[in-house]
Amino acid sequence: MKYICLAYEEESMLNALSKDEWDVLRKETLDYVDKLKNGGYLIAAEPLQSVNNAASVRVRNGKISVTDGPFAETKETLGGFFLIEAKDLNDAIKIASKWPSARLGTIEVRPIEQGLREESRY
Repeated sequence: MKYICLAYEEESMLNALSKDEWDVLRKETLDYVDKLKNGGYLIAAEPLQSVNNAASVRVRNGKISVTDGPFAETKETLGGFFLIEAKDLNDAIKIASKWPSARLGTIEVRPIEQGLREESRY
């Protein structure tokens, strides 16, 4: 089953890391990406640019509204994602718990729906 793992991090915390600390975290992350690829778990993984480059778009009554930044005001913001194949939710959680930035932020693990249902969305 496919799971999306959303990595939420506090940008200020990551920006406060020294160059050496960042290099260690970056290498650890890239090594884990390789391990997941080689194990057949990883489908895709991408970092996101700073939340300062985000825009939130809404359409209400045919009117477009755009605001700078993320939808929600929060310390931790979406910093990237990884899409994995796991046997079940427990397996996906185990994989997510080893993602290096999980020590600094939060990894949200959600199953991928196999298409848009007819009867209801959720």
